[in-house]
Amino acid sequence: MNDIAFASATKLAAMIRQKKISSTELLELYLKRVEAYNPALNAIVVQDVERARKDAALLDRRLARGDIAGPLHGVPMTVKESFNVQGLPTTWGDPAYKDNIAKEDALAVSRFRNAGAVIFGKSNVPLMLADWQSYNAVYGTTNNPWDPTRTPGGSSGGSAAALAAGLTGLEIGSDIGSSIRNPAHYCGVYGHKPSYGICSPRGQSLGTIAPSDISVIGPLARGGADLMVALDVMAGPDDIEATGWKLTLPKPRLPGIKGMRIAIMANDPVAPVDEEYAAKLEALARPLKKEGAKVDLAARPDIDMAELWKVYVLLLRAATSARLSPEQIARWTEEAAKRGEDATDYIALMARGNTLPHRVWLQINEVRHRMRQAWAAFFKEWDVLLCPVAAGTAFPHDHEGERHDRVITVNGEPQPTTTQLFWAGISGVCYLPATVAPIGLAKGGLPLGVQIIAGPYQDRTAIHLATLMEKAVRGFRPPPGYEADAPEEKAEAKEPVAA
Repeated sequence: MNDIAFASATKLAAMIRQKKISSTELLELYLKRVEAYNPALNAIVVQDVERARKDAALLDRRLARGDIAGPLHGVPMTVKESFNVQGLPTTWGDPAYKDNIAKEDALAVSRFRNAGAVIFGKSNVPLMLADWQSYNAVYGTTNNPWDPTRTPGGSSGGSAAALAAGLTGLEIGSDIGSSIRNPAHYCGVYGHKPSYGICSPRGQSLGTIAPSDISVIGPLARGGADLMVALDVMAGPDDIEATGWKLTLPKPRLPGIKGMRIAIMANDPVAPVDEEYAAKLEALARPLKKEGAKVDLAARPDIDMAELWKVYVLLLRAATSARLSPEQIARWTEEAAKRGEDATDYIALMARGNTLPHRVWLQINEVRHRMRQAWAAFFKEWDVLLCPVAAGTAFPHDHEGERHDRVITVNGEPQPTTTQLFWAGISGVCYLPATVAPIGLAKGGLPLGVQIIAGPYQDRTAIHLATLMEKAVRGFRPPPGYEADAPEEKAEAKEPVAA
């Protein structure tokens, strides 16, 4: 049964259709594992057990009469806490919203239900989804299943931890600053940041309905094929748009790795990467060339990466500035004036981004769109660009002070945690799709992933390569210690670190 818990969602769906296991049995298997392992992880923070049991039983009855709901018929899954699930709280980790009970499902949640998925809970996030850690005063701290002293990433940290530990069949998250990609990298699972605008975020909010710049929603899973199926379920216009446009994502150019044109960018001076990690990324050239790909370690888009970093931080912080109070805006206005327009450190850029006049935003947006053109030209010559997801492996829990004041160690030197956001913005700010796939372990035993960036709307190409790399490089591996179905020692593990 343990092997079933770690199976891909597509395999689980096939097993249910073939009646090798029922949806009810599979749900109970995951609930048993949640009971055993979740106290130490604190990945799944809200459960909806009785409704899930009713849904699973209904799907089993439908299957018995030959009625299949969709490609995920009967697969139990959880969703990031920030998505509305009818009858459950949506707090974004903020105690002020602890009584905010959703009146209806988010559109993505509804689409997964219609595809046959059984939603049985919600996974943890950082406060306001604004950290590469997942802790808050409502639900506490989520730990990394590979090492509980370390972060699982954020803001979809609970999502990735639950998948890695075999507590759920599939997950959905959101990403404006690597919030899907970073947790996938830190926990050794798969994640896809879709092209901007192809998956409606309606219902993934605290009452707002307008989509935010840069931000997207997308799937996390234990395999590339799962990402493809989940993207098909999620993607497409919202009702307000559906009468005017339809989504048709291009198929991958080639069936296999042979003939693919792959560029690798293992490091950059703007955001230095751990030397061991960079070496592993460059080493991907060997198995990819062996499979017949054309690989180049020097090919780059015609873009000033320092300028891209600056544009990303300004637009990122502009996109999230609506959440700030008048008092915070006043403080950041003062900070921006004090630092001046020539300062390019993260805090200076954040201060300016938080307080950008619209006229200046439009000027920066023009620079962004020129970069989009440069990326488009690059992807006429190359199918994908492989690059880091972060500066290194998951870092130890650090809840002191503000995020932008914290540091991590990279190659023996201190680096602000926010510097590695460069690897989020390299694809995010220009609306490009990016898939994260596991590529192995660092010497310390923690997972490493690769970010596969593809051209505009070439989501299927990025996911396709991630799927092919499961055989050519490495696929999902469960973290040590989670092999048993429900060991008593895990149920008695220490409580998560307090927020």
